[in-house]
Amino acid sequence: MRGNRLNGRARASGRQDFRNWSGHVHAHPHTFARPTSVPELSGIVQTAANDGQRVRVVGAGHSFTPVAAGDDMMINLDRLSGLISADEATGRVRFHAGTRLRDIPSLLAPYGLALANQGDVNPQALAGAISTSTHGTGLGFTGFAGTVTGLSIMGPDGRERELSATSEPEVFDLARVSLGVLGVVTEIELQCVPSFDLIAEEIVVDFDELLTDLEPRMRAADHFEFYWFPHTGTALTKTNTRVAPGEAGPGHLAEAGVRNQLLNVFDKEVVENGALRLAVELGAAVPRLVPHINRIAQSAVSDRTYRAPGHDVFVTPRRVRFNEMEYALPFESGAEAIREIRDAIESRGWSISFPLEVRSAAHDDVPLSTAYGRETMYIAVHRFVKEDYAEYFRVVEQICRRHGGRPHWGKIHTLGAAELSDLYPRFDDFRELRRQLDPAAMFGNRFTDSLFGLG
Repeated sequence: MRGNRLNGRARASGRQDFRNWSGHVHAHPHTFARPTSVPELSGIVQTAANDGQRVRVVGAGHSFTPVAAGDDMMINLDRLSGLISADEATGRVRFHAGTRLRDIPSLLAPYGLALANQGDVNPQALAGAISTSTHGTGLGFTGFAGTVTGLSIMGPDGRERELSATSEPEVFDLARVSLGVLGVVTEIELQCVPSFDLIAEEIVVDFDELLTDLEPRMRAADHFEFYWFPHTGTALTKTNTRVAPGEAGPGHLAEAGVRNQLLNVFDKEVVENGALRLAVELGAAVPRLVPHINRIAQSAVSDRTYRAPGHDVFVTPRRVRFNEMEYALPFESGAEAIREIRDAIESRGWSISFPLEVRSAAHDDVPLSTAYGRETMYIAVHRFVKEDYAEYFRVVEQICRRHGGRPHWGKIHTLGAAELSDLYPRFDDFRELRRQLDPAAMFGNRFTDSLFGLG
């Protein structure tokens, strides 16, 4: 019998609405719990198991799929956050799973450490970031999951398992990306690196020329990404070079100045978010103006070079809400897929106001990582929340699938277990582990059931 009862001192409320960041996903869980300790969390999990409830853990709600949504019980770990321990000699740092990415730089600063890489947004909980294979850009760096050196996971019985390469290594190997279906991740140990600055070069280039030499550009940079506004012939490239704090940059970057924080805020909040909002709002109201708006927006972008701490360069606040799909392609297929997407937009006469975002990552050995076993190029497409994304995403997905693409676990896609099993060599190993750790599939919902072939 399903109920609303909780053991221990859980802070919970009755049925309430949940919406993700974009507003596209919503749920109405019977119970929404916010435990303040591991024993309290254990009581909540045991009660859910006894009552036959299914459980989903949610952080920022930044996934664009229903992966974190639940109809029975949802658990938020914001009150189980912060740094647990740090080994300055090895660079290994252990965090509570609810720690938000935005808080990690200040937690690591006293130890002279930093995350090895980051994506362009940081509201996510650490557990959510690793569990959905979140990544940044740079062929010398894996996604977050590739830096995980230890995990603690709580099963249906409310007990924690300590996992690492030396403690239950097979379970640890498969659990680094799990979409939360193996249990509640309570602690995460990461391999961090010494603090570093980034020298950022933002340059507008010809789009066709960029695609022609995209591979060498990406290989030559520590971090490289670009944004292309459909209906334009140029793209904004972002090349970031790593330097130690206080160290001069190489060659032509040696004189790059430290960016004034107020100027940084102005560019990111006013120029990027403010101008983008104006453009997409106008484009949604009058779609035929989108190509003209995009060309104006792209022509207004100027080249710039600046220097700042790594996390300040990587991250840009996203104030304009959108829905997103992202596919991870074999690196060598990326440029051709981008050309096909451009051709599809032009041939169908679509008006697309949001830019494509293209990044890359090193191969890793995490079984459900989107970069498992291969260097990867990530292609992300977006649509403003007031616009219908269905046809655009459907066609882009078809293109990416023809090139062997894997969908980002936290972004919109249509694949189920049959298709996913062909993309991940150890997919069946993961499903078997799930059956062992959670035979009743308590840690799941209808969406994860579709992903792993349940129901």
